[in-house]
Amino acid sequence: MTISNRLTILRMCLIPLMIIVLYIPPFQEITTLLGLSLAELLFGLLFVVGSLTDIFDGYLARKRNEVTDFGKFLDPIADKLLTMTGMIYVVIYKTDYDFWWILLLIVIAREFIVSATRMVAANKNIVIAASVYGKVKTTITLIAIIIILFNGFGLYLLLGDSAHYITDAIFYVSVIITVLSGVDYIVKNRQVFVTNDN
Repeated sequence: MTISNRLTILRMCLIPLMIIVLYIPPFQEITTLLGLSLAELLFGLLFVVGSLTDIFDGYLARKRNEVTDFGKFLDPIADKLLTMTGMIYVVIYKTDYDFWWILLLIVIAREFIVSATRMVAANKNIVIAASVYGKVKTTITLIAIIIILFNGFGLYLLLGDSAHYITDAIFYVSVIITVLSGVDYIVKNRQVFVTNDN
């Protein structure tokens, strides 16, 4: 197994660990210097590690000429699982806006549609690699989530309550790009749904 594929699998394995640390009572009770509980801090750090594996697995695959069909298939799935875990956490624990649930449902619907397209393609022995727009979407979403997870990296200390306008805007941009990249994905791969009866 290639190093890049191992990093992708590691990213997937980090997700249940991120969830587990949130529910360890001692971790919930300890407050760190960042104003986060130890559970929140560990969740954020594990999310950062997972995000870094996303950067390096693709780089190593291209650098070492180790691009595989397994990696093309699994990497986008690992990306989706990581970003969705982060977004769900943000909506539940980091905001009081009820309508963010609607945004989350829109993003989830997008991911289901894209995943369904990928599964149909796989059934037809068509491997769809992650698109540039998909990678941009993932990168911006990961950055947005990380900023929110760590309370804006001091923005709230500098700007007070008004800092939430910045973090909110970053989140909205990530949602918009997520939707647009989904539309681009479906349009470019619409041939997957064309039946060949001849």
